[in-house]
Amino acid sequence: MGFRLLGIRKASSKAVDVPKGYIAVYVGDQRKRFMIPVSYLNQPSFQDLLSQAEEEFGYDHPTGGLTIPCGEDVFSDITSRFNSC
Repeated sequence: MGFRLLGIRKASSKAVDVPKGYIAVYVGDQRKRFMIPVSYLNQPSFQDLLSQAEEEFGYDHPTGGLTIPCGEDVFSDITSRFNSC
C-alpha cells in the first residue's frame, strides 16, 4: 500500500531530484527552491501566480527554472489552502 505526500517541500539543495508528481519552483527574493505537487497547477490561485511569473519574467526565468514572483510567506499561505481542500 502506498501513501501520498501532500504539500510543498523545501529542497535542501539544487542537486536534489524532484520526485515523480512534483515540480520545482523558486520563490522569493532569495529564490528558495520548493517542490510542489503538479496538482497545484490546476488551482486557480496558483494559476494567478503563474500569470504573474509570465508577466514578470516571460519564459526567461533567472534561475533556469520556474520562478514565482512573490514572497515565501505569500506562497506558503496560498499553497497551504490547497492542503485543506
